[in-house]
Amino acid sequence: MSFNELNSVENYIIKQLTGVNLNAIGVAEDTVKYNSYWKYKSQQELARSVNEVLLESDLKEALIRLNPEVKQNPDLADEVIYKLRAILISVHQVGLVRANEEFFKWMQGDKTMPFGENNRHVPVRLIDFENLKNNSFIATTQFRVHYRETKIPDVVLFINGLPIVIGEAKTPIRPSISWLDGAHEVHDIYENAISQLFVPNVLSFATEGKELYYGGVRTPLEFWAPWRLENDEDAIAKRLGLGEVGKELSDLLHPKRLLDILQNFSLFTTNKKKQRIKVIPRFQQYEGANRIVERVKEGKIKKGLIWHFQGSGKSLLMVFAAQKLRREKDLKSPTVIVLVDRTDLDTQITGTFNAADISNVQTTDSITELQTLLERDTRKIIISTIFKFRDAKPNMNTRDNVIVLVDEAHRTQEGDLGRQMRAALPNAFLFGLTGTPVNKADKNTFWAFGAEEDNGGYMSRYTFHDSIRDNATLPLHFEPRLVDVHVDKETIDKAFEEFKENSALTDEEADALNKKSAKMSAFLKSPERVEKIVSDIAMHFKDKVAPHGFKAMVVTPDRYACVQYKEALDKYFPEEASKVVISTSANDDLEFKQKWGVDKGQQEKIVEEFNDAQSDLKFIIVTAKLLTGFDAPILQTMYLDKSIKDHTLLQAICRTNRLFPNKSFGRIVDYFGVFDDAAKALQFDEESIKTVISNLTELRDKLPKAMKETLAHFEGVDRTIEGFEGLESAQNAINDNDKKDAFAKDYKFLAKIWESLSPDPMLNEHQADYKWLSQVFESVRPAADNIGKLLWFSLGAETTKLMHENTHVGEVHHLEEFVLDADVIENIFNNPDPKNAKKLEKLLIKRFKKHAGDPKFKSLSERLEALRDKAELGLITSIEFVKELCKLAKETIVAEKELEELIIEKTPKAALTELFIELKNDETPAVVERIVTDIDAIVRVVRFPGWQKTSSGEREVQKSLRKALLKYKLHKDQMLFERAYGYIKEYY
Repeated sequence: MSFNELNSVENYIIKQLTGVNLNAIGVAEDTVKYNSYWKYKSQQELARSVNEVLLESDLKEALIRLNPEVKQNPDLADEVIYKLRAILISVHQVGLVRANEEFFKWMQGDKTMPFGENNRHVPVRLIDFENLKNNSFIATTQFRVHYRETKIPDVVLFINGLPIVIGEAKTPIRPSISWLDGAHEVHDIYENAISQLFVPNVLSFATEGKELYYGGVRTPLEFWAPWRLENDEDAIAKRLGLGEVGKELSDLLHPKRLLDILQNFSLFTTNKKKQRIKVIPRFQQYEGANRIVERVKEGKIKKGLIWHFQGSGKSLLMVFAAQKLRREKDLKSPTVIVLVDRTDLDTQITGTFNAADISNVQTTDSITELQTLLERDTRKIIISTIFKFRDAKPNMNTRDNVIVLVDEAHRTQEGDLGRQMRAALPNAFLFGLTGTPVNKADKNTFWAFGAEEDNGGYMSRYTFHDSIRDNATLPLHFEPRLVDVHVDKETIDKAFEEFKENSALTDEEADALNKKSAKMSAFLKSPERVEKIVSDIAMHFKDKVAPHGFKAMVVTPDRYACVQYKEALDKYFPEEASKVVISTSANDDLEFKQKWGVDKGQQEKIVEEFNDAQSDLKFIIVTAKLLTGFDAPILQTMYLDKSIKDHTLLQAICRTNRLFPNKSFGRIVDYFGVFDDAAKALQFDEESIKTVISNLTELRDKLPKAMKETLAHFEGVDRTIEGFEGLESAQNAINDNDKKDAFAKDYKFLAKIWESLSPDPMLNEHQADYKWLSQVFESVRPAADNIGKLLWFSLGAETTKLMHENTHVGEVHHLEEFVLDADVIENIFNNPDPKNAKKLEKLLIKRFKKHAGDPKFKSLSERLEALRDKAELGLITSIEFVKELCKLAKETIVAEKELEELIIEKTPKAALTELFIELKNDETPAVVERIVTDIDAIVRVVRFPGWQKTSSGEREVQKSLRKALLKYKLHKDQMLFERAYGYIKEYY
């Protein structure tokens, strides 16, 4: 039997969860071996129509079982189901995330109905979180759903009739097909085509049997994450293959885990673009937060130290932990204190709590207010700063259900804050979180947070290597430039000695440190040196940062240097391209304050503008502000001209390691010479930190080998033959899927190096070969968009530019233009010449890409891919291949003609008229033309280009449509409203 996604991966998932072996035609194994919660039901056994996404009979039974009032009067269950259906229907007006958020309030038990005595409101329970066995757990496959079109997700899991997990399985046979292809199908296709199915969704997953990734609704694919097992013995040499995925699947999809994520680890928050988004935890956040909660519930060990590498999501871990602690009944409404490491509260963490609408959060930056809150026994989440404990009195609160979460815990090293904190809150739990490892010499930090029972002093570790492996953060490279402007070694050593952690805290202290060393300050800020550096920054940014759409930060020695750099940058870029972010003090002269001072509100606006890819702001210039707690994924390059080391250096350089589309690493351009001795700059006991950042020039050494390995796929191919013949001989050298995918893997590695280094003179000697390889890569890319997305990636900006520039116009060879018409196809059909067939194949691929969003062309594209696979495996002769290809080409011509007619025919009004005639019933007025004219006129007034992508645009158009329908008393017909709105969205 041959393997495919059904008989290997999809059925393996079902066997792993339910014990039922579908390959053996329904023969079940002993379910005790599997967690015995999930029961398999086939499509035919589910009592539903293809338009329904809830299993309403199961849901009704659960409502009766879990709610005494509904048990007494089972008809009340229908009232709840009507409310839930209304949320499903509303998804097209309010959007998937908001609908999901509303549905979650019901699933979490936060909603009430007037079912009690005298219509008293009582909570309605859809799920029993205490006793798992009180719920029904159903797993099914090939779940057919029809809305505007029919889609069939591979695996759907239901709790009490609610579809809370959607899974997509891909074939493990073809090397290039990965979990990403499945995730793309879920995120880009199913969530749009059958969005009602995702309204109750907790998470979705995708796997090809080797790796398992998961994400929440509308989670961009780059933020889907792997699920790993704690203390997994196999992790060191991960057994890639179905066995490993099975363990991860069983763990992630265990009902207890899913219900915990549903209840405690699902956040609805607002992003920087003011859009509502859903956040679910990565496994290290889930594990870290739960370890905190478990330790508090056990009550034996009163502290713990968590080291999770910079950028891997500590802020969210603290939100998840605080939220779950507050909800734990056993803890009797605890007080959770979150302490941040800054002198002000304007940090990422405060922002994260506020954006997520966490209830009962209070911020205070006054020790007196903090003391009052604790003395009054306030039971809330209180956010304050570490430094307030400098003035704390002993025994401020002696309760034992006070939990303190300290961000960047190594700061407590200063002034013995850890001991003062313990004296003020003698019975509290103290948990320290840090993005940089704590050195053994930091005895105070280990005394305050490190428990002897924890291996190596940490209760949870998530290292630099872990975060790179899981794509939680990006690798870092430093690029030494202008070595002659670097500060000499002796002076650096002296600067490092004077450097104290707190010198990175405020702008004023940076000034003070620089004044201490007048000689170094004069050298650093000499106009010729600054001019030389800024000229280099301008060239570097235009060549290496701007083409990719990224932005940069300039870090200068002090506040006055910020101004100096700004004035120099203005000679190379428009004034609005850079902004200085510094604070001013009472001692500054008025003119300096007025011109350069930035208050909190202004800083927020600058950060927002910087994060907007379309804005003119390309550089932020700082000395100490924004070096910690600043999250800007678009920031890819930091131009560093300042003496910093250890924790502060690590925190600063990690500003560039956040994920962003097409960004493969963060870059530090070092003008100061900090990395002239990287080991000295980053002195940590933790060995792995030495490899956190590598010299970009190391990539140069890797290029020749990568080039050689990629070219090795084409041994004996003459690369001097140009045009179609040259490409054809290259394609013949990699003539089956395995060879193509092996080539794609090597090319991907080579392209990553090339994009990182370009432009660089050392690339010139390899340019012709790289361009040739890039053209081959493009020519053999799979025709269908949803195949091999991980390996067959989109080419980067530098490679695309290289492919499109032709050095000598005289050498440009156009492929003979091929017209696709019935006569040409007939000719190829009757004279099957492989050369012409190849041209026809290329032309079809081009046509399918042009109509990528159209289901008809997508289906033709998939058929072409299947035909190519058959030919490569030798399952059909070359003549059969040509004939089948011609059939496809004929169908393509017909489809294109139909599309043209449709476009001519379907003016927006024609489309709406067609819809109203289709939906016309006895109640619909005969005057369809007048209704359509009214809708058309009113929509044209309120619409604007791109209205579909903005909530205000959608709102206005929906309001206008309701108004038009009201005139004809059709406003109550929800189905008509939805279909009409769908058409307006498409045609206007």
